[in-house]
Amino acid sequence: QVRLVESAGGLVQTGDSLRLSCAASGPTFSAYAMAWFRQFPGSQRRVIVAAISQTGAGTDYHDFVKGRFTISRDNAKNTVYLQMNTLKPEDTAVYYCAASSQPYNIHSAYNTWGQGTQVTVSS
Repeated sequence: QVRLVESAGGLVQTGDSLRLSCAASGPTFSAYAMAWFRQFPGSQRRVIVAAISQTGAGTDYHDFVKGRFTISRDNAKNTVYLQMNTLKPEDTAVYYCAASSQPYNIHSAYNTWGQGTQVTVSS
């Protein structure tokens, strides 16, 4: 079972950029599709932000972040990244890294989670 640890988020201003990373333990990182989800304040639900296939060739984004966020992975470093540009106050959330052994675009299949990291965007 892969174990996931996210980098620290932070407090940024509207329009700023921030890159999150998620380091995975275990020798089979490349066997997992990876994704970022977020949980908004006051909500119990985790919403997909972006997902990436095992090889990195396929990616999938929520409409709210298309053109602003980029997901990528480095299988040699067992790490997945989320580059967030032009951040908005409505991006404020706890961001979770997740892994799945299923195809990357089956969002309900992500079943291994990191601990989450807070991103706060001030207006």
